[in-house]
Amino acid sequence: MKKNLSTFVLSLLLTNLIYAQDPVFQGNPDRSFANARELAFNQERAKAQDTLRFILTKYPNYHDIRAFLASTYSWDKKYREARTEFDYVLRNAPKRKDTWVAAINNELWGNESQRALEKVNDALIHFENDEDLLYLKAKSLENNRREEDALLVLNDLTKQNPENQKVQDYIISLTHKISYNSVGISTSLNLYSDVFDPAQEYAVKIGRKTKYGSIIGRINVNDRFNKTGVQFEVDAYPKIAKGVYGYLNFGYSNTKLFPDYRHGGELHFSLPYSMDASFGYRALHFDTSTTLMYTGSLGLYKGNYYFYFRPYFTPKEGVGTSKSGTINIRKYKSDEDNYVGISFGMGYSPQINDFDPVLNQNIIIDLKSQSGGLSYFFTSKNKKHAWGTKFGITHRENSFRPDTYIWIYSFGLNYEVRFR
Repeated sequence: MKKNLSTFVLSLLLTNLIYAQDPVFQGNPDRSFANARELAFNQERAKAQDTLRFILTKYPNYHDIRAFLASTYSWDKKYREARTEFDYVLRNAPKRKDTWVAAINNELWGNESQRALEKVNDALIHFENDEDLLYLKAKSLENNRREEDALLVLNDLTKQNPENQKVQDYIISLTHKISYNSVGISTSLNLYSDVFDPAQEYAVKIGRKTKYGSIIGRINVNDRFNKTGVQFEVDAYPKIAKGVYGYLNFGYSNTKLFPDYRHGGELHFSLPYSMDASFGYRALHFDTSTTLMYTGSLGLYKGNYYFYFRPYFTPKEGVGTSKSGTINIRKYKSDEDNYVGISFGMGYSPQINDFDPVLNQNIIIDLKSQSGGLSYFFTSKNKKHAWGTKFGITHRENSFRPDTYIWIYSFGLNYEVRFR
């Protein structure tokens, strides 16, 4: 009798322990769901997820709860866990458009562009020609590097609803992205307070974006000191790796207003905390001399602002090393082509300063100089046309009259048209 009673008590305790370890929700699912949503939106997602999973132990087909749980996983960048929950809901309730949209966005945020495209096509079986889903299809195609196909989808959407401004803005942005060709012209005028006559500079350029990077050809014309000279120049920006690209430059001229030839190279790196940096060199070659400059940059993005510093170090035998630099601040508007800029500079560098006629063969590198500038760059609404204006002022020591200074006032205009 006593043995049987002990066995019964032991069995009862074990049963209670098992149920205590694997509880099943017993409360009001709607009220608990509301509480979980409040927790999730108050940055307590871990607690919210515990509550949601607990409710699902009793109500596994409460699809609103499971879909919301999947969304919280997606917000936490747990894209695989989110996919599992979204797929469960969509298998059992494929007519839930909001769940399709959330599931597709989960794949896009997780950089699973092909999965996103497959999900969009599945969703369109149930919601044919739906605007929201077609928009996401265009996004998925773009992320799969099928920009032209994405543009076709967007153009069909505009026929379906010409008033959809979101689609119109996307078309503009995507067209700009795939406008791989550009042609531009620029002109600038330098006015001197003393000694020199006004000087004009002109340039014509043509550019092409490729999957390997951008390349730009340029013809520069200099009209100053009663002479006119031409320089041919090429810039390239090769892609090297994720977050790393290069800059290469080569120029040639047969006039004394430019170096006989020039070249340069630089490596640019993306850094953590919205920073970037670079290092490289520039070289100017004349008949009897060569000037080599070392340079680099350090930049920081802060909201719509970009701050960067670029120094130049120019060693010269018998003189030492000249140091100069500029600080630039830009405030961006809609994108990188629309901004207002301000700059400040100290020191003389032959890379960024104009040449005196007596300097073309023997550049003086330790001139005292201070400068400042303003710039404004903007585009047309469709991003096809881009304009730029610049104004600068420089207070610089005379190369042939030490301790005397001249003022230089610079005005510049740029125009560029982009096309596919």
